[in-house]
Amino acid sequence: MKARDIAKNHGLDVGSLENWLRQSNYPHKSGLTGVAVPDDVTVGDLVADYNRHLVEKQTLLAQEEERVAKEHESEALAAKEKQQALASILITSGFSFEGYSITKYSGYISGDDAVSMDRPRHGWLMGVQGEVGADLLAGLAHIRRNALAELKEAAYALGCNAVIGVDFDYLTLDPETATSSGGTMYLPFLFAVTANGNAVVIEKN
Repeated sequence: MKARDIAKNHGLDVGSLENWLRQSNYPHKSGLTGVAVPDDVTVGDLVADYNRHLVEKQTLLAQEEERVAKEHESEALAAKEKQQALASILITSGFSFEGYSITKYSGYISGDDAVSMDRPRHGWLMGVQGEVGADLLAGLAHIRRNALAELKEAAYALGCNAVIGVDFDYLTLDPETATSSGGTMYLPFLFAVTANGNAVVIEKN
């Protein structure tokens, strides 16, 4: 008896039924015309077993979808809590916060970022003003913010809620390379900044 006939008579998907038969304990043969079972197989029992398989498959699929949804919800909640914690981290260039006491020192931390900038066409001293100067200041402000964000990430990783003694170190690189003709090609300037500080835990007095 061919599986396609059973599927047609009982409104089943032939491909799914054949795949199930290949993995089931029912005797079957696979050929060019599809999967077939011996004539002495009780079709009613076979169909009932297949329908139970479909129900179990749907149940497992629903359980997996629920698990994934809960996992995503948990990850989203953890990410939200982290963002709130990062936003609440206090930073200061001093070594204390008014109204707070430091209860734990977790050590020196830092955060870094860098930005490249094309060389001014009319020379660096002549081109630092106007649009070029504005781009430079905007770039420096951007990397300072990123460095502070990394600093907060480092404090969060240590379980701290504040950073004291914060300062910035700046680095300017003037890279160059030799050309194939033996000359020198000057590459874009690279400006880097490092935010330094000490991670601490503070509590309100």
